[in-house]
Amino acid sequence: MAGRIFIGVGGWTYEPWRGSFYPEGLAQKRELDHASRVLTSIEVNGTYYGSQRPESFRKWHDEVPEGFVFALKGPRFATNRRVLSEAGESIQRFLDSGVVELGDKLGPINWQFMATKKFDPEDFEAFLKLLPASHQGRKLRHAVEVRHDSFRTPEFTDLARAHGVAAVIAADSEFPQIADPTAPFVYARIMGTAEDEPLGYSERALDLWAERAKVWAEGGCPEGLDYVGDPKPSGPRDVFLYVISGHKVLNPQAAMALIERLG
Repeated sequence: MAGRIFIGVGGWTYEPWRGSFYPEGLAQKRELDHASRVLTSIEVNGTYYGSQRPESFRKWHDEVPEGFVFALKGPRFATNRRVLSEAGESIQRFLDSGVVELGDKLGPINWQFMATKKFDPEDFEAFLKLLPASHQGRKLRHAVEVRHDSFRTPEFTDLARAHGVAAVIAADSEFPQIADPTAPFVYARIMGTAEDEPLGYSERALDLWAERAKVWAEGGCPEGLDYVGDPKPSGPRDVFLYVISGHKVLNPQAAMALIERLG
């Protein structure tokens, strides 16, 4: 038994992808349709910067095929604050904006923190308590993307595990890596695509990330990653892996190459 593996990129509107990822002449309104046929997930960044309308979520739902999922960035108004325990209103407003209109195509919500945000155990636990397990009958999955070294402590991973929240695994980047699985799913963001690689990553690196995704899906803990504690294998997990940042023009090629390797 193994969990499902979803592979994608950040967003779908990016001018340099026209002619490199999107076919020449493809209408812009067809770009999500095209992306959702060759990728299996997309991380939506627009929800980080501002609210969307329910009709936007319904439109996205209807444009993509069954089995495709969207990960959503939680709003910055909830995470870019000094006192996280006061984020309840921002979290509620975001959930009420229509995210459940995505139905079964709603993947995890990534709550991303600034790289300057330090770990305050009491306040961070208060934030985790604000993240509901469901909304309007729809089960929710939450991930936290923490980017300060102070989070590299068992106290943080224990807190995340206690609340069933995934610690986002940052890879090939300047951000600290916390690879410990803390939830029934894995959320990874790999950020090392390079201009001199036709597929963004070398064949060897793509093989390695595909193998890591398989190990995660089977409940294992891949070698070669930075763990805070001594994580143990668990049951099957769904895996959400996004090719982000780096040489962004080639991110779709890297994601498609990973999907091909995973069959």
